[in-house]
Amino acid sequence: MGNCQSEPVQVVVEDCLDRSSTAVWDDATAAKWLPKDVHQRFKECLMTGEPTRESDRAVIAEAMFKWARGLGATDFAHWFFPMRGGGGAVGGCVGAFKMDTMIDLEWSSPEANKPFKATLPADRLFQGETDGSSFPNGGLRVTHSAAAFTTWDRSSPPMIVDKVLRIPCSFVTHTGKCIDDKTPLLRSSDAVHREGLRLLTAMGMAKGAKAIHSFLGWEQEFFVVHAAHFKARPDLVNCGRTLIGALPTRNQQMDLNYFGPVPDRVERLMVILKEEMLKMGSPMAVRHNEVAPAQHEMCPIYSVCNASADSNALFMEIANREAGRLGLQVLFHEKPFAGINGSGKHANWSMGTDTGLNFFHPGKDDESRTIYTTAIACLAHGLCQYNELMRCAVAHAGNDHRLGAQEAPPAIISLYPGQGFEAHVDSIIAGGALLGYKAEKKMQSTGCKASMAVEANSEDRNRTAPFPHCGNRFEFRAVGSSQNCSFPVMICNVVMAAGMAHLADQLATGKKLRDCVAEMYKTNRHVIFTGNGYSAEWPEEAKKRGLPNLNTTPKALATFNCAKNKAIFQKLKVYEADETDARAEVMYENYNTTLAIEAKTMIHMMETGILPACAKDLQKYTNCKALVGDREQVYGSIKAGTQKLKEVLSKVPHSIQEEATYYCDVVKPQMVALREVVDTTEGLLESGLYPYPTYETLLYSHHH
Repeated sequence: MGNCQSEPVQVVVEDCLDRSSTAVWDDATAAKWLPKDVHQRFKECLMTGEPTRESDRAVIAEAMFKWARGLGATDFAHWFFPMRGGGGAVGGCVGAFKMDTMIDLEWSSPEANKPFKATLPADRLFQGETDGSSFPNGGLRVTHSAAAFTTWDRSSPPMIVDKVLRIPCSFVTHTGKCIDDKTPLLRSSDAVHREGLRLLTAMGMAKGAKAIHSFLGWEQEFFVVHAAHFKARPDLVNCGRTLIGALPTRNQQMDLNYFGPVPDRVERLMVILKEEMLKMGSPMAVRHNEVAPAQHEMCPIYSVCNASADSNALFMEIANREAGRLGLQVLFHEKPFAGINGSGKHANWSMGTDTGLNFFHPGKDDESRTIYTTAIACLAHGLCQYNELMRCAVAHAGNDHRLGAQEAPPAIISLYPGQGFEAHVDSIIAGGALLGYKAEKKMQSTGCKASMAVEANSEDRNRTAPFPHCGNRFEFRAVGSSQNCSFPVMICNVVMAAGMAHLADQLATGKKLRDCVAEMYKTNRHVIFTGNGYSAEWPEEAKKRGLPNLNTTPKALATFNCAKNKAIFQKLKVYEADETDARAEVMYENYNTTLAIEAKTMIHMMETGILPACAKDLQKYTNCKALVGDREQVYGSIKAGTQKLKEVLSKVPHSIQEEATYYCDVVKPQMVALREVVDTTEGLLESGLYPYPTYETLLYSHHH
């Protein structure tokens, strides 16, 4: 017999990678469905800002309609992002939309009762109208004059979500004022493009670049609990966080959860999320357990900042939907559980040209290294001169539980470019060349034969810094998990554009680049810090340097609409003065409303749950006083503490700023004091009398 060796049979199974980007109208899809000239003109309009010509709109709408119908879509929706804020929203930063069926009347029909047809009218694809008074607007709208408009963000691709064509949009008033998170981000992206090209031209570098983009890669942390237990906790339902609750004996102190095996039901949720996001064009790449029990993280590969921010909002929406189908609940609050790590949303932010040059990567030639050193000088200028503004980017009630708490960066905003680069900055200030820094990666031996040496970055990372360099980007680590990425990234763009504008202005006077960069580093040197941001010494050192420590939201918000910030917003065409004031008012309202809901929820839980449980517990000791211990005193303290909380709530001032300060300095401390007594009580009550699911139940029951 001959040697008959058959070819191996390959079984092809379709999976999420085969279905990726099948439900998104991205550039590749548009190229397939549009005539070449229409597609090219559409892309040119994105570069120039010119409106898409009317004839092209009709072609695009018809093509998008046929594509969407082929995927089963029967409706479309303009998807926009009101200034709803973070820190209190149980569902996170979900967007807003209303659904319209893909139909229109046959206007050419002579009949009075005109028939309708399936279609996507071009005018309704590109623009919509809705009521603007029922969304947070900071006084930019009034009830009796409330028209507001949605207009397609042409640089963020539409996608099919639950058979609805979802169209990402800006949201502006009848007079063009922005009342959303997306529009300021788009304006700031324009500022980065405009000031970045102006700077490169002044430097005589990267001459082939026609556009500069800012990019975002988000890391979304969240908790997952059993839906039934979530619904049994009024604090979770109303506030997104637990207002009371004692730590279980085993929580995160043994470091068992981080990168550990994901519980089966949560893994099913995360796989579904990955598949859905891939299908809609978001390159969801990573999922794992986080530090705290029941805490997890997912993140995509970076993309252009506005599209990436949209994908994050979509992720949070889909996470809530899919969790409910599995009997779970996702918590996006920054601090759902006291005593264990809270959740952030690290914003990995970078800038680059359309030719592939990354402003925050040293590169391999003198030009890219010069741009790198110059770019960090611009960033240092922005972070230093507009330090308070950067702090405001992450100021809200939920984040006040995290910042400076040894689990998130301090509330002091500083820049970490790496210790080696810090030495290079001092060299430049002393008269050295811009090209003195060498970002050389190093091979580090593992000390064993089986594992090869690893290539280590030229600079180590600093997880205690709010704004550390990470090889080819900066990571804004202070962003809260419930926030819309658009606002903090907008601020990143603004401070960077401010630095680039300043340097371009200096170069326009005829000064040399080296001298201008050296002066910028010298002026802003004190914002660069490469030490331990968690140390007790850093706040004292920061104070000596003149860096503000705005450790609460009211302190931060008091600086947001100051004259200096209004001026830079106006100069960069991001906010007009009244839009800045409006944003400040909305942030105050969000903070005050969040704290009011929390305080009232706590009182409700005391009076309807905790105090009745205490009374039942005391009854069991009627005939055995020797065992009652100090229960009567402790339980009485709950009653007294609840009454005191009611009293301080009745004295809340009416001025929006005074109200925020009062909630922060008076109401919150009383809530903390009351919680301490209640959490002590949890350890005294007979097992089964505690009226709500405990931390142990919440954190572990869905694991099995």
